[in-house]
Amino acid sequence: QVQLMESGGGSVQAGGSLRLSCAASRLTLNMGWFRQAPGKEREGVAAIGAAGSTKYVESVQGRTTISRDNANSALYLQINSLKPEDSGVYYCAASSRVFTPPILSSSWYDSWGQGTQVTVSS
Repeated sequence: QVQLMESGGGSVQAGGSLRLSCAASRLTLNMGWFRQAPGKEREGVAAIGAAGSTKYVESVQGRTTISRDNANSALYLQINSLKPEDSGVYYCAASSRVFTPPILSSSWYDSWGQGTQVTVSS
């Protein structure tokens, strides 16, 4: 198991930006960011492989960047041009499995952080 702790969430107006951080006890080859809005299923937002390959859900494509700092065991998610539909609890996740390309399905990840709330107002 990997210990994960997210930070950087908050309340922001539509059009703004946020940078979420995830401090990990260690980074695995495959890491991801997920989010869950009230009454909705957890959704994969972005995933990254060890070599830096990335995958994004279509709704954030072009305005979101996932990155990893292997030296400092940190994972980041930069979201720009935020929309109200981006609101939710954002979770950092690590997978003990090895796969490529990156996958956005939560079933492939087995370590989760506690989450950080993102609220975007219109």
